[in-house]
Amino acid sequence: MTTALLILISVMWLPVALLNLGKGEAKGTGVATGFVGLLVVIGALIQGTFYHDPFIAGLLFAHGVLYLCVSYALLVGLEDLRSVGNVSLTVCLISAIYMLLFYFGSPIMADGTQLIGKSNYLAMACLGYAVLTLEVFLAFYGKLSPKLLAMSLIIWVPVGLWVPAFWLMGTGTLPF
Repeated sequence: MTTALLILISVMWLPVALLNLGKGEAKGTGVATGFVGLLVVIGALIQGTFYHDPFIAGLLFAHGVLYLCVSYALLVGLEDLRSVGNVSLTVCLISAIYMLLFYFGSPIMADGTQLIGKSNYLAMACLGYAVLTLEVFLAFYGKLSPKLLAMSLIIWVPVGLWVPAFWLMGTGTLPF
């Protein structure tokens, strides 16, 4: 489920990046962003309930809500983006926590199980998500160029979305 959602998220990140480079228009990008946000939230519900994985579902929920907020801002032409920036800052902090959890893993329990396994790749990806959402926060507060945000999104589409999704689907493992 999560691998498909990573591919889906790229359908939003790339158009938003191109919009920040002056290619496209806000309402069309807002519709695509809204569809992606809604499907990510639905995917988070499925991940948490049917796959019994509230850990990954939490990360998906946070990002899905951010995507819905960005969609709203684009669709209505919101001029003061600081409120959406505040949501992005919250998602930044959540992504940073996930980065630490993936890097260190959870403690090994008495029966030898570990709720959260260590994953250097997912830790790196969550670090990237934290940086991106911090950049969104800064851009929406007017402290970062939208072009720099766009370039970061374009770089992270393959690194943080496509590589883990396609590698995991194709090999059953992550790159490292």
